[in-house]
Amino acid sequence: MAIVRWEPFRDLITTQDRLNKLFNETFSRFFDEGDLGFQGWSPAVDIYETDDSVVVKADLPGVDPKDIEARIQDGTLYLKGERKFKNEVKKENYHLVERSYGSFTRSFILPTSVDADHVKAEYNDGTLTLTMPKHEEAKPKVIKISAAAEEAKAAGARH
Repeated sequence: MAIVRWEPFRDLITTQDRLNKLFNETFSRFFDEGDLGFQGWSPAVDIYETDDSVVVKADLPGVDPKDIEARIQDGTLYLKGERKFKNEVKKENYHLVERSYGSFTRSFILPTSVDADHVKAEYNDGTLTLTMPKHEEAKPKVIKISAAAEEAKAAGARH
């Protein structure tokens, strides 16, 4: 199990993001009914850690990779982008629009073990994957354990 620096406000920021999303979605339905889903949206994100890296996967279907910005600044990962509404059909011909369009911004506090200079970004099938390697000193090291009794037997057998 990796030792992770405790960030007292990490859960608070996540909770704040969720509450903002809830209020935006709820109240936009009452006040912006004619907007056809053009309010800001927030893509779903998975973040996990391996022995060698921290990986972020963001669901961004329908977003052109040229419209995505990912940057790390002061230990925080910022994702920003926009899913554009294509005018294939006139707005007045829509009966229902459930997919969200417009710009989004997400931010995540990263562990200090992340090496921000060697991040790899890949966009495939609507999923952005950021692989952020850890600094060498942060990677787990395996320590060989030898038993003292076995060493004593081996030393006695040699004499």
